[in-house]
Parts: sequence; C-alpha cells; structure tokens
Amino acid sequence: MAFTLPPLPYAYDALEPYIDAQTMEIHYTKHHEGYVTKLNDALKAYPDLEKKSIDELLSDLSKLPEAVRMAVRNQGGGHYNHSLFWLMMRHNGGGEPRGAIGELIKKNFDTFGAFQKEFNTKAAGVFGSGWAWLCLDPQGNAVVLSTHNQDTPISERHTPLLGLDVWEHAYYLKYQNKRVSYVDAWWHVINWDQVEENFRMATK
Repeated sequence: MAFTLPPLPYAYDALEPYIDAQTMEIHYTKHHEGYVTKLNDALKAYPDLEKKSIDELLSDLSKLPEAVRMAVRNQGGGHYNHSLFWLMMRHNGGGEPRGAIGELIKKNFDTFGAFQKEFNTKAAGVFGSGWAWLCLDPQGNAVVLSTHNQDTPISERHTPLLGLDVWEHAYYLKYQNKRVSYVDAWWHVINWDQVEENFRMATK
C-alpha cells in the first residue's frame, strides 16, 4: 500500500503570527507531499518493502537494498519527520509542559530554562539543513540532539518526543536568514499534549 500524506490537523493560518500561512501551505503541500510521492516511486519495484511501516523501514536502514536505501533515508525520513512535526504544534500552544513530560525535563535538565537553552543551541547550530530533537535514548534518558537533512532519530535507536524543522523552507519566507528568531517563535506553538502522548506511547 502506498504511503499517503496525513491530514494537517489545523488550518494553514492556525499558527499565525509565529508561522505564517503561506509557509505552512507550501511546506505541507509541496515539501511533505513531495517526500511522500518520491518515497512511493522509489518503492514501486519492492513490493515487500511497500508492506512495511515507515518506522520499520527507517529503524534499520542497513537491511534495505542499496538501490533504495538512500531514497528511504531521505524521502522516507522527510515523510516520517514531517508527520510528527505537524502534530507537535497547535494554535495557542507553548508555555511550560506539565505532567510526565515536565517531570522528565526537570529530571534530565534540572529546569525547563536549561532544556530550552540546550535545545535552542542545537537548533541554531545545525549546519545547513536538519532538525533539532528531544528524544529518549535507548536507556530511557531524555536527550537533545540534532540530525542532518531528513535523517531520523529512530535510525539511531532514539525515540523522538519533540522535533523542530530547521530547513530554510520551514521559515525563510517570514524570517529570511534569522533562524534564531524562528526558533524563538516556535516555542509559542508547541503542542505539549502531543509531546506528552509521544512520551506515554514510548514508555507504555
């Protein structure tokens, strides 16, 4: 079965003024849809791979045929990352997390401010294109890391809880080259309820 573009859970302008409607529409309908189309094209000759979930494909790239491995890594990674990304944001989001995710952050980073500073540093420090993440490592500890291009944490045995796209297409229309301003604005649209659910699913 072919992979499909998941529905966007809000209107294109729902994250204004922090993320503009034009960027959201282009990001979703051009970039994410493009990853889905190219992933499906790459897998047409591999019916056994078409039956696998995106998580299964990305969890061990070394098991994939070399002819399709890079396409799954790039296009499949783009599909996986963006499918998470849309859910991690919402209108009237932001603030400090409560519940289990808030306790996890305090346990591993002492304070929310310390976590936010480390995350911002990772996001700003990505050279070129990539992502910043809050993940659970294989031992269950919360860690902040970055990935390049559309590489995914699950390919490195980490479980993503929160992720930020720092490719230029995610912010350039509104923020131009000011990635730090985009990162600062993004904190106002985080869907902490979804992050909490990601943590619950990862630890159940």
